[in-house]
Amino acid sequence: MAEHDNIWPQILAGSIGDEASAGHRALADFVAVKATNDEIRQRAIDWLLNLFSELAGQLNRRNIAIEIERNEPHSFPAFGANMVGLKTTYRHGLRCLTVEAGWTRTPSDGFMRGGSLAVVQIRHFGLKRHSIDLALLRSGDRPEWHIVDNDRVARPTDTQDLARHMAILADLDV
Repeated sequence: MAEHDNIWPQILAGSIGDEASAGHRALADFVAVKATNDEIRQRAIDWLLNLFSELAGQLNRRNIAIEIERNEPHSFPAFGANMVGLKTTYRHGLRCLTVEAGWTRTPSDGFMRGGSLAVVQIRHFGLKRHSIDLALLRSGDRPEWHIVDNDRVARPTDTQDLARHMAILADLDV
């Protein structure tokens, strides 16, 4: 799968030049939008995972041991489609917090619903009521993570919402 991700931009880069020179500007525009969206998706996911890693580091510095495991590539079902991305697992004793992040990559994966660019599933093992789904949506001219509740966008999320998940993992008062 990683090889596919590395080859695809090269193929598309060739298509842009070939198709644009042949007068097929629509394909070139599509490829440019896809590349831009993929960069937005990856940056947003990186930001979110970096935040979780920073929060885990803060807990570790307070002598609250958090183990981190990252699996990439990773596929998971979400909203009737197959998302491709990565999975990061945070453990504290018996508690486990899993963060799966990705988006559809090929037509066989399905499509992104509701105009979302990417999806994140935050799962608390044994504490289902604290688990949430996030969708990366355009908010004006910038992307923003939104909480999805019962397949409906509920509201934008912020760093305090996300920090709460790490506090739950560490069994701190929330």
